[in-house]
Amino acid sequence: MKLIDSHAHLMDEMYNEDIDEVIKRCIENEIINVINIGYSKETSEKAIEMANKYDWIFATIGMHPDECNGTADLSFIKELAKNKKVVAIGEIGLDYHYETTNKENQKKYFIEQIKIANELNLPVVIHSRDADMDMLEILKKNKIRNNFVMHCFSSSLEIAKEIIKLNGYISISGTVTFKNAKNIVEVAKFIPEDKLLIETDSPYLTPEPNRGKRNEPKNVIDTAKRVAEIREISLDKLSELTIKNTKKFYNIV
Repeated sequence: MKLIDSHAHLMDEMYNEDIDEVIKRCIENEIINVINIGYSKETSEKAIEMANKYDWIFATIGMHPDECNGTADLSFIKELAKNKKVVAIGEIGLDYHYETTNKENQKKYFIEQIKIANELNLPVVIHSRDADMDMLEILKKNKIRNNFVMHCFSSSLEIAKEIIKLNGYISISGTVTFKNAKNIVEVAKFIPEDKLLIETDSPYLTPEPNRGKRNEPKNVIDTAKRVAEIREISLDKLSELTIKNTKKFYNIV
């Protein structure tokens, strides 16, 4: 069963001891592509380094909202984007989970990175946590030239419908397998066939039946099985459409 993990962080330090084994398990489990997602200058560089090493791994570059302090420097993005294995800007966005968050600062850096993505004509990978209204407002006022995906979607069906109205993609993670995943189940059922992606967000959010353990791309199969079940389609069909959508979104062959 071939699948693509549309969002993982294989350069994370949690893989320092056994990354070769993780890569081997990707190949053994027919994970045909992994999109290695940067979220700072350092991780973006590491994502590219790994993508250069393996032809089936691709990289994204950008600065996560948690990294966007008042002195953050985004100049690295245009430079790193010259690498042919870079397929998107992200993950970028808003994260209001912590009370100490400087919301205005996050919004400023998010908009700035959208402008860079538009200049480079690259799609955008968006992180949004507890920030739905501001996220939608920014997306409506700052049209993304190429396209965007809401990664690891965790909001309501109503927000999902707004994303689809904006022609965005929605990516479902292992959280859809959790027992309390009522909202995500509704969203996974609703997403139009041509706007659905699946991901692991490795090394985080491990799906059942391995919840609590470190995640890795091979586990995308567990998310795929659950999404296929929810949508009442075969796993083969789910594989076919998510591979097609991921390749189209990231413009990879």
